[in-house]
Amino acid sequence: MTSLDIPAGAPDEVITHAFVRDVDLAPFGLSGTLCLITLDNGQDHNRPNTIGPKSLLEIDEAISTAILRKPVAIGITGKPFIFAAGADLTGLSFISAREQSLAVGKMGHDVFRRLGECGIPTFAFINGLALGGGLEIGLHCEYRTLATTALTGLPEVFLGLVPGWGGATLLPKLIGPENAVQVIMLNALNNNTMLKAKEALSLGVVDAVFEPADFLERSVAFAADVLRGTKKIVRKDFSQDPAWESALAKGKAAAAKKYGGADIDAPRRALQIISDARTASRDEGFAAEDNALADLTMSDSLRASLYAFNLIQKKRKKVEGAPKPALARKVTKVGVVGAGLMASQLALILVRNLKCPLVMTDLDQARVDKGVGWVHQELAKLVEKKRMSEETARRLSALVTGSVDPSAYAGCDFIIEAIFEELSLKQVLFKKLEGIVGPECVFATNTSSLSVEAMSKDLEHPERVIGFHFFNPVSLMPLLEIARTSKTDDATTATAVSVGKELKKTMVITKDAPGFVVNRLLTRFMGEITDAMDEGTSADVADGAMRSIGFPMTPFELLGLVGPAVALHVSETLHENLGPRYRVSPTMARMVKENVRTFYIKGEDGKYSPNPAAVALIEKGDKPSTGAQVQARALAALAEEARMMLDEGVVSTAAEIDLCMLLGAGWPLVLGGILPYLDRAGVSESVCGKRFHEKGVASLPA
Repeated sequence: MTSLDIPAGAPDEVITHAFVRDVDLAPFGLSGTLCLITLDNGQDHNRPNTIGPKSLLEIDEAISTAILRKPVAIGITGKPFIFAAGADLTGLSFISAREQSLAVGKMGHDVFRRLGECGIPTFAFINGLALGGGLEIGLHCEYRTLATTALTGLPEVFLGLVPGWGGATLLPKLIGPENAVQVIMLNALNNNTMLKAKEALSLGVVDAVFEPADFLERSVAFAADVLRGTKKIVRKDFSQDPAWESALAKGKAAAAKKYGGADIDAPRRALQIISDARTASRDEGFAAEDNALADLTMSDSLRASLYAFNLIQKKRKKVEGAPKPALARKVTKVGVVGAGLMASQLALILVRNLKCPLVMTDLDQARVDKGVGWVHQELAKLVEKKRMSEETARRLSALVTGSVDPSAYAGCDFIIEAIFEELSLKQVLFKKLEGIVGPECVFATNTSSLSVEAMSKDLEHPERVIGFHFFNPVSLMPLLEIARTSKTDDATTATAVSVGKELKKTMVITKDAPGFVVNRLLTRFMGEITDAMDEGTSADVADGAMRSIGFPMTPFELLGLVGPAVALHVSETLHENLGPRYRVSPTMARMVKENVRTFYIKGEDGKYSPNPAAVALIEKGDKPSTGAQVQARALAALAEEARMMLDEGVVSTAAEIDLCMLLGAGWPLVLGGILPYLDRAGVSESVCGKRFHEKGVASLPA
């Protein structure tokens, strides 16, 4: 047993125990035993194995016990369907000094490296989820098997860390620079994409994959084949691989794209350790990981990332202010009004998840046919990609029908409209629908800025109307804003929340206020940028003013994604309802009038440059600002607007605003949501007189 001490101040943890038993290898044609270590925290499957200091002590003791038994091999596996989900990140809150973090990192290395340096062949039988430190346990072993149903990966960079228990050093040596950058950097930055079993095998992360039914038996048989020499696993020396520089450049480019060119610590430190792994010894690589972890855990960006990550996880499960689920009505038939792209996206996600009859309507048969056809085509594509069986696709396609006759909505329990953003049209629509469906059918609107309550004017049952605002693309964006009017009843709200859960969306219930949360803040923010440009600030200075913060795209890149027409309509609506702080940009008005749809165009070299047609339409002001001044005014506007929203009760907590901007606007986890960033930067207090969060939330304790 090694001499290990629990770092000072370490909190209690749910201990992952390490049980040791001998597996007789005689049935596999070998004499001797394989000493099998099983990780199990004694909890159900909703609480995966995690590794904290006390768990490390148990694993260390188990390794020592295994070595003393003098087996021919040592194996390590997890409880049913779970290997280990990595370090117990809840314990990070106890770290108040760099030395504590350094001790935790070194402790993990000291324990895990024994698996690769004990002089006995070691095997990781990864029978289920293995993330972060869980996968790193396997990387320290000489050989790895993986269950076909298991997901694995190294999400640390996504959270503002580096793989710090061996992953950043061992993985490049095992699978080469290109594959290591893919797993450590590209997957992590792509919203924490995890590896499926076939991918892990093809990349070389594991040596064999087996079905879960007889996974352990086949894994032991694999180990026996390796031990007797009938199964050869050849490891390649990647130190002379010519792809090192190009792989590192690819990782650097991915980080720049993710964070808008801002220099973010975690990806930079991870790339440096990957680069050093080409020649570094284990001691050197592990020491670099220890130091990187120690530095990063003492940074506000990590605390912000963990705050954001935990917030997202919590709000996926619980919707703040939602009525009792028992009040929700059963939905057996759905209507989608409109057959354009947005309506078609809504139809696709609804039929895939609710699996009930769905009818679409539009003004003419050609539009209806196009919308229904699009849904059918998308289902067929899922079959081609092997993400859906042919039988399922046929069944779902048969559920989707179209009509030009609104009477087709008879029998619907839930209807969502996605027609042109004009209030009078929506009012007429709902009035017409009220004569077709029963009094309990929910009328949902996907409006982005109009008054939901105004849509229910003159209805016999205004309590059935609710905002149900998705973000584009519907299948990928996780946020759903549910807007209650003063008349919306609990049964309608509960039904909307129930549907949202079926769609696997993270929901925030908002007051029926102009722009709800995301569009209100984004429009105010964008308005300051366009105002600065209209006043005479050069477009590149105005658009680049926020780059240092780490937003995934610049304001004008976002404009190209949303479209000037939509942005102008929202700004006009908010100007009308919220006053002159929402100014309507003459540049944007000209772009819409001249049908100029984007500020940037892609050249033949693949690079983007300002669109001359857009540049020609810019207002010629004579009061330019510096980039710093533009950034300051944009951040001040965000703080002012967020405080107004909380005072007005648009949402009940600052955390809900953070959640909306993280999931609806794609703002990075390293900020912790916009409000913790404004707190840390001192903007909240200077503009509003107080912080949005208590000190220590999404930052180091004061």
